[in-house]
Amino acid sequence: MYFLEKAKLPQLFELLKRDYEIYGPVQDEVSGEVIFDRVPESSGFDLEAPIPYNPPKFVLFPHFEEILKYRYERQTKRVAIERINLLQPKVLLGLRSCDLTGILCLDRFFLGQEFVDEVYLEHRKKLFIISNTCVRPFPQCFCVCTDSGPSAREGFDLNLTYTGPGYLVEVGSKKGQKLVEEMILPEAGLEASRLKKRIIDDSVLSFDRVALENKAWISRATNRLTTGFVRPEVWEYIGHQCFECGACAFVCPTCSCFNIEDVNFRTGDTYRVRTWDSCSFEGYTKMAGDHNPRKPVEDRRNKRFFCKLSYSQSKKYLRPGCVGCGRCARVCPGDIGLPNVVTYIRREITGD
Repeated sequence: MYFLEKAKLPQLFELLKRDYEIYGPVQDEVSGEVIFDRVPESSGFDLEAPIPYNPPKFVLFPHFEEILKYRYERQTKRVAIERINLLQPKVLLGLRSCDLTGILCLDRFFLGQEFVDEVYLEHRKKLFIISNTCVRPFPQCFCVCTDSGPSAREGFDLNLTYTGPGYLVEVGSKKGQKLVEEMILPEAGLEASRLKKRIIDDSVLSFDRVALENKAWISRATNRLTTGFVRPEVWEYIGHQCFECGACAFVCPTCSCFNIEDVNFRTGDTYRVRTWDSCSFEGYTKMAGDHNPRKPVEDRRNKRFFCKLSYSQSKKYLRPGCVGCGRCARVCPGDIGLPNVVTYIRREITGD
């Protein structure tokens, strides 16, 4: 483990800037919200800022992305296909552990199954991750309930833990080690591991005092969802609350639903485009002949929470589909973010 003085953060930024586009937490001037966005200058980011309003998954899995273009020649009946590859190496600077866990879930979806998504793989190969330990929770957090925080254990190139004078720097890859050596960072000493553990323990102990917006009894809800012991009336109530806006899916670090369509241009070229989709939309499961097996909104809400919490999904992705960031609860106009849905299921069990 190494030590980075707080005053040397601009030096770290400039070294990264030579080879990468830098993304990190910045404060929006209009709304005042912290968002994860492109950071052009070292003065623009704040490692001590709260969890960003949006998840950083858009860097790897853009909301709108042209993945290839092709031209069909009617006379010769030939198709010329061209891969679009304009990807630049990117660094995620100051990534919270919940969002890093979300990226690991996306890795298992796009890369860890029978088929590998080559477009996502190109993004992933050109990514450098510097995660940031949460030395204190924020009001909406419940990462301790989903085993995704407050500190990252895997998946990073470098992990930072704030100590006051500076940051403990943990190396997680050869790329990270190369950067540490380039900055000539001193070793943190024998007590560094104990200091980091004490910081994490203090953060966990402060959840009951600070993280007051959300609580989630994940394990009991997982059991009920998996075994199907949630009454239809509960799903109907949740469905009646849903506005079908898709906001929960768009701010969720692990949601991976997408749509593919071909867009024709007058030049004769056709672009194949990938865009985000959501299981809350009625058209998501619509089939040929206008048949829709999940037309009632409660069926779609059922599917979303099954995807986040069921045993089968946890077995598939090696962890729950929820990372405890609390974003869905913050943006949902119907008040059916995951923590509240878990509460509704608990009330069904206890009769509260």
